[in-house]
Amino acid sequence: MFLRSQAQAVIAADFFETTTPTGTRLYVLAVIEHATRRIRILGATAHPTAARVTQIARNLVMDLEDAGRPVKYLIRDRDGKYPALFDRVLADADITVVHTGVRIPRMNAIMERWIRTCRRELLDRTLILNQRHLLHALREYEVFYNEHRPHQGVANARPLAPLPEPITAPDRIARLNIHRRDRLAGTIHEYEHAA
Repeated sequence: MFLRSQAQAVIAADFFETTTPTGTRLYVLAVIEHATRRIRILGATAHPTAARVTQIARNLVMDLEDAGRPVKYLIRDRDGKYPALFDRVLADADITVVHTGVRIPRMNAIMERWIRTCRRELLDRTLILNQRHLLHALREYEVFYNEHRPHQGVANARPLAPLPEPITAPDRIARLNIHRRDRLAGTIHEYEHAA
């Protein structure tokens, strides 16, 4: 009930990792807005140092201020990759950090669900060569997820694009002219009505 009533003011963050064919682990930090399900890829690195993660927090605060998004709460787990400065930067921006319970991933279920979707739709189908390749693939997926992919849990809305007008004319329904656009060399497909 709390999350539903406060969804406009809640974001969730989480680190997840992927491995390159050479065995290098890359850590990705992403944030999702609860109300719209808009995702933001904040960065990827092999070494999430305190200075780097703190700078990411500063960049996030500036992005939210520029977008005019009044965020009051950030939900995150108790991962050791978050330095104390991360929480302090957010507290200075009047964002309360809510820590999830130990081994209770359902407390951050929306973010965990997105990570599972990203793995299934992108990372499990792509050999990530290095950090630059990972960031390129994640940026493309971010655009796809925010502008094209419908979200069933939010009335099929897309975070950054309005819903298309429904087709009600019987002659247009009989002659649907659907075009496919491939992203990331065919890993992701976008479908839309031809003009």
